[in-house]
Amino acid sequence: MVNLEQGEPVFSYQSASGEPLPSGDITVTEASTITYKLIDNTGKGLKFIGAGFNTPFDGIVDAVTVSSDGQYLQMLDTDQTAGTTKFQFVLSNTCNSLFILSPDPEVKNDPD
Repeated sequence: MVNLEQGEPVFSYQSASGEPLPSGDITVTEASTITYKLIDNTGKGLKFIGAGFNTPFDGIVDAVTVSSDGQYLQMLDTDQTAGTTKFQFVLSNTCNSLFILSPDPEVKNDPD
């Protein structure tokens, strides 16, 4: 969820059941597709365009796809590599040609 506070985007996260996830971090224990749904409360026409990774070759997340309308981002995680990776969502807006970066949530793999 993205809100505006004093004109700046502020990100918050919740589970599919609506429970708050303070940092947006996720732990994966089996092969999964992690789905993020964008809730844009900014009125700025935000859309996902991708995710940027600090360590894109660490094997934690295997692939990222974005829906054609930019409202969903999915991460494929086969959970074959133990460890943690940090990423940032990259979003476009309808007000200008600049991109917005989220704070960096983490995906932690904990394979059996």
